[in-house]
Amino acid sequence: MSDTPFSEFVAITQRLRRECPWDKEQTHGSIRYNLIEEAYEVVEAIEEEHWDELRKELGDLLLHVVFHANIAEERGEFTLDDVIRGITEKMIFRHPHVFGATEVTGAEEVKVNWEKLKMKEGRISVLDGVPKEMPALLRAHRLQEKASKVGFDWKHRDDAWKKVEEETGELHEALARGNAPEAEAELGDLLFAIVNYSRFLEINPEHALRRTIEKFTRRFQYVERTLKESGKDIHASTLEEMDALWNQAKKVLPP
Repeated sequence: MSDTPFSEFVAITQRLRRECPWDKEQTHGSIRYNLIEEAYEVVEAIEEEHWDELRKELGDLLLHVVFHANIAEERGEFTLDDVIRGITEKMIFRHPHVFGATEVTGAEEVKVNWEKLKMKEGRISVLDGVPKEMPALLRAHRLQEKASKVGFDWKHRDDAWKKVEEETGELHEALARGNAPEAEAELGDLLFAIVNYSRFLEINPEHALRRTIEKFTRRFQYVERTLKESGKDIHASTLEEMDALWNQAKKVLPP
């Protein structure tokens, strides 16, 4: 390899595989969830707009890409060059409007063509390529997005909302019957319908829920902190006390 920061980095990872006892023991499977964790740390840095942190987290993510390629090369599966060649060929193939003679009118047409080109690569279903390991909200959103590209979608936002109302009613009916398995299924249908509605609002449901979780955490921790400063144990506090502090938190903390 030529003497570049990237080639030096690859050489370091290869030396770690040869000389570090921990690195030598790792397999594709043993570090698969570490890869997911690093990807989430990249996302967190982006959401918090911590650009120096993003630089660091992208490095950690790159480490996993190279590390998996090193393991694969040792096992005779593929090399890092194969990985780079593969993604290069894919990008050229999926961007005929850049590298070929295809003309597009905008980003939406690019996305439609992208899905068509994926099918030409040998995929059987338009839903293929959405990992089962994705968080459920993200996966639901992505699957619905893919189905919509072939016209399987509501025509209007109001229709999507009516589906939310319909699923809410079916959940209430299942609860009234005391049927726990049916209630679980209906709750899943309701969540799926809400995710679908979020697409029409152009809101990513995962992002929306994450922000709500952060807001809940800030407010609840305010309740904990205020009770502690008053010499009270949260475990011995009443719901009325906590609810009053919760309403106070809503006023003094950012939304």
